[in-house]
Amino acid sequence: MGKREGAKIMAKKPDWVVDKERGRKAEAKETVWLFGLHAVRDALANPAREKLRLVVTKNAFDKLEAAIAEAGIAPEIVDPRRFDVPIDEGSVHQGAALEVRPLNWGKLEDLAISGAGEPLLVLLDRVTDPHNVGAILRSAEVFGARAVIAPRHHSAPETGALAKTASGALERQPYLKVTNLADAMVELKAMGYTLIGLDGEADVTLAEALVPTRGRPLALIMGAEGPGLRERTRETCDVIARIPFAGAFGSLNVSNAAAVSLYAAATR
Repeated sequence: MGKREGAKIMAKKPDWVVDKERGRKAEAKETVWLFGLHAVRDALANPAREKLRLVVTKNAFDKLEAAIAEAGIAPEIVDPRRFDVPIDEGSVHQGAALEVRPLNWGKLEDLAISGAGEPLLVLLDRVTDPHNVGAILRSAEVFGARAVIAPRHHSAPETGALAKTASGALERQPYLKVTNLADAMVELKAMGYTLIGLDGEADVTLAEALVPTRGRPLALIMGAEGPGLRERTRETCDVIARIPFAGAFGSLNVSNAAAVSLYAAATR
């Protein structure tokens, strides 16, 4: 084997590096179709959004005309019967759809340490339903959380359905994807965050768990409905707490549980 061939073999990138680079390239090419008057209007008004293509009916154009002019994008005005964009059949688009690039929210440490709002975060452990995540983003914005954080895989992607449920919050409330949720939790602990995991079977109530966190950065960790928190996620939490129910069979879905928990945390 010659020196040149040997150098080529030595310079070969590990598979995990190649996979990571492919993933970044795929993400850079990825686009999202937002739909519905509210979601499209808020995206048009967001200077951080890269806007690629706007398809509207004449009726929708009339309602969005000011936002379209401010965004400086040329709309494609189409007949309502020929509204041909790649969104799920049956989606309530109200005659407006906008193709965009996903938002880039930056790095975990920047958001956690110096992001807008209170030092309050929501971490989602494999919550994949876009309607639940959209509702959580809306609650996070209402109660002043700095970010909603989820793993890059096994989480709800940024979609039109998520944006519509979020009712505009997707444009303003950071929804940050991380490579590994448990590793991110360890980083947050090092930044001074207290991590409270939510589980309906926990011995400690949320109110009890929040007492020693007053005046301190806080992260609330929510698991998927059914499976709940994964083992490593649970082990990385500082405490596991429950929302107490008055009824014997009371339960909340993850978006409602997040809203209750955020309210409790914001009013400590």
